[in-house]
Amino acid sequence: MGERLLAIDTASPACSVALFENGALMAASYAEIGRGHAEKLIPAIAKLPDRGKADKILVNCGPGSFTGVRIGISAAKALALAWGSDIHGYNCLALVAAQALDQLEQPEPICVAMLAGHGQYFVQNYCANGKPAGDFASLTPEQAVQEVRADVIAGSAAKELATLAGSKRDISILPNAAHIFLVAEDMKNMFPKPDYGRKPDAKPTKTG
Repeated sequence: MGERLLAIDTASPACSVALFENGALMAASYAEIGRGHAEKLIPAIAKLPDRGKADKILVNCGPGSFTGVRIGISAAKALALAWGSDIHGYNCLALVAAQALDQLEQPEPICVAMLAGHGQYFVQNYCANGKPAGDFASLTPEQAVQEVRADVIAGSAAKELATLAGSKRDISILPNAAHIFLVAEDMKNMFPKPDYGRKPDAKPTKTG
């Protein structure tokens, strides 16, 4: 048996897992569930060959759903501890950009726009080679229009932002763990901690 890698992605309305051996996809699961990642994730991993056991684990660290990001990272850390596996993270928008670039006939800059809640979008521009062309931010639709630096917009908010920005093309996609090898190696070595992209909705209450 060669080196195995398990990819976990629960930062968006999609829940996906994928198991690779020496870079080749062995098995994968993808479902757009909206909510309920906690109930779906572990059974999805358990259905993979050898119950998903891998030498290395990659997990989506966000930005994305607070609950989804936490669930994915918690599961990845627990499995890494149980299996003695290496664990690293990757950026949600980087995977979406890579998936979108893979659909184009010719590489060109991409603007990723994902729904961020409260009427905002997570927005980040990427170069034609998949590298970030700037930091990501959580923006209102009006602010997001000003940040678009590409003719192609990809992500869960792609259609809405493309309409506002007058972009030539939109690609409505969610991150899928089965495509993690489209992301450059140096973009898959994040420390596995949440990167929510905006402040939590809940605020601490004052006591006393």
